[in-house]
Amino acid sequence: MIEKRRFGRIGHMSSAVLFGGAAIGAVDQGTADRVLDLLLEHGVNHIDTAAGYGDSELRIGPWMPRHRNDFFLATKTGERTYEGARDGIRRSLERLQTDHVDLIQLHALVHPDEWDQALSPGGALDAAVEAREEGLARHIGVTGHGWTIAAMHHRSLERFDFDSILMPWNWYAAHHETYPADFQRTLTLARERDVAVQIIKSVARGPWAAGADRIRTTWYEPLENEDDITTAVHWVLGLPDVFLNSVSDINLLPAVLRAAESFQAVPSDAAVAAMAERTGMASIFGI
Repeated sequence: MIEKRRFGRIGHMSSAVLFGGAAIGAVDQGTADRVLDLLLEHGVNHIDTAAGYGDSELRIGPWMPRHRNDFFLATKTGERTYEGARDGIRRSLERLQTDHVDLIQLHALVHPDEWDQALSPGGALDAAVEAREEGLARHIGVTGHGWTIAAMHHRSLERFDFDSILMPWNWYAAHHETYPADFQRTLTLARERDVAVQIIKSVARGPWAAGADRIRTTWYEPLENEDDITTAVHWVLGLPDVFLNSVSDINLLPAVLRAAESFQAVPSDAAVAAMAERTGMASIFGI
């Protein structure tokens, strides 16, 4: 079974790898149900999805009548206004076939203008707070991608007492020119406030090459070799208080779960650097 960790001050003992619901956004229900079996087999007890992940919420919904108590359930709203987020949260609950989610997150809050709209009066944050007051969502988080997101999350945590954040981290990110300092600064603040930290893009190899045969459903080219995936996953899980969101391709999901289940020691920097060089790990967010 995959190790359980305390999900920040929320206190839920979540599996160190969370299931990223984007992986089932474009599959049929039978395929999604086989993913559920895999999650239960490996002891994954935390699902992270979003209204913007295609049919993901619709695929997870049929699991909930039997398995609601087996999972910490998180979703996201990409709306920026109060009205849009209010309606979107209720629509997500209908799709997920539940009367509440454990975590509602403001999705991909990266652009300064959208950040200002969402976190100002009349913005999406007001709807999230209202949903928490009404028992529709127990906790509130914020997520995002890109080389500016760690700094934006720091700014978000200064504006509002979010319960969780989500941001990218892998070997390449750790050696980017500007991102590591922002990441560490935000991670330190999150630890001080006992905010849960979720990690994405740990197995991203780089952007798809022009004309490449895109055999995966990830928008970036992922690592393919299982030993490389294991190295990347173990390196991220070496941060003892973070959680790794699983890859958005169901065919790579088993390798990620096996890697998490076998985690015992952090690979050496030399081993991870060699893997990154051999696979040509590169930026998926531009410069």
